[in-house]
Amino acid sequence: MLLLPALLAGCVSSALRAGADNPAQVTNSVNLSGFPSEYKRGFTAGCENAKDASSRATPRPKGDASFAQGWQDGFDYCRPRKPH
Repeated sequence: MLLLPALLAGCVSSALRAGADNPAQVTNSVNLSGFPSEYKRGFTAGCENAKDASSRATPRPKGDASFAQGWQDGFDYCRPRKPH
């Protein structure tokens, strides 16, 4: 009985991830305090790319490491998930 909440948590839909439905405002919904501004910009850009159906094959950006990591994290956070 104690494992039920943990099992259900793994089935959370993308609609329940804070801010995932609004890429432009996602950083207001996710606590990114302490991260550099380049990371936050990358997080927003990655989230926007995840929501754009034509960007499925968009590669992770090169250049600033903080922006690139933020982009990947934002992309992973906002991409649609398959239901379990």
